[in-house]
Amino acid sequence: MSIIEIDNLTKTYHDTEIPVHAVNGVDLSFEKGEFTAIVGPSGCGKTTLMNMIGGLEKPSSGHVIVDGSRMSELSSNQLIDFRLKNIGFVFQAFNLIPVLTAKENVAFIMELQNWKKKEMDQRTISLLESVGLGDKINSKPNQLSGGQQQRVAVARALASKPKFVLADEPTANLDSIATNQLLEIMQSLNKEENITFIFATHDQRVMDKARRVITLEDGKVISDIKKSQQSSQ
Repeated sequence: MSIIEIDNLTKTYHDTEIPVHAVNGVDLSFEKGEFTAIVGPSGCGKTTLMNMIGGLEKPSSGHVIVDGSRMSELSSNQLIDFRLKNIGFVFQAFNLIPVLTAKENVAFIMELQNWKKKEMDQRTISLLESVGLGDKINSKPNQLSGGQQQRVAVARALASKPKFVLADEPTANLDSIATNQLLEIMQSLNKEENITFIFATHDQRVMDKARRVITLEDGKVISDIKKSQQSSQ
């Protein structure tokens, strides 16, 4: 059963003299538990496609359907609520709140969802332990390395028990050791908890770990390859 259906999706920008077709007639579907990389050269439409899947941008035409809901038909408030409950985001720039501790950054989403404090504390600590930061729960972002900050961001993305996680260039600011640690954590969460991860990436290490690689060029899907379980270990 697909959790995401993308139907003839297009996004055209008219800010320049010649319209730019950032995403051009894309049809895709994603199943629960996928570990997928969307790849391609700069300007191919990866981030625009990810933003439309996440409801951060509206398509010019076509639809993104998540669990039966057409994203483009939701009001602004419905969209905010839908993202909060259904989608986890991991960005290149970490986007942690600098004045909050790791624990507070992870709990922030759950506070917005009005979780009970005891349950929120238990889940927050469990998530930070699962990404190897059980000893850093009271550290603020400036006391953490880049790799540790990105692991906090992954824990935060999972806090609300989303249907899937969108990770846009999550390894771009990390060295090779931090990248490998992060990918191992996300791969483990994917396998053990069946969490769906969709990456937009230039990073060959992410592509090597992915079990499905979708290549975009000029806003179109030019290949969609599903690898065997063994080849992505």
